[in-house]
Amino acid sequence: MGRTFSSIRLGVNNMADRWARSARALKKEGRKYGERLVELVKTHSSEAFVACDDPLEAVVFSALVEIFKRQDRLEAGVEKYVDS
Repeated sequence: MGRTFSSIRLGVNNMADRWARSARALKKEGRKYGERLVELVKTHSSEAFVACDDPLEAVVFSALVEIFKRQDRLEAGVEKYVDS
C-alpha cells in the first residue's frame, strides 16, 4: 500500500505540533528560534507533500527553502547597502 497525500500532511502537522511544544519548552533565549522554525515548516509544507515520502523530509525541506529565501533577502539588502 502506497503513501497518501493526507498521511504525509498529517505526519507533517503532527511533527510541527511536537516541534511547537518543544519550542515552548526551550529557555527564553532559544524559544523565539524554535517558534520561528515551526513557522518556517508550516510555510511550504503543503508543496513539499507531493514530492516527499516522509513527513520529516517535507518538514526539513520546507524549513530549508524558507531559510534560503531569507538568506537571499538579507544578502540582497547588504549588497544594496555596500553598493550605495
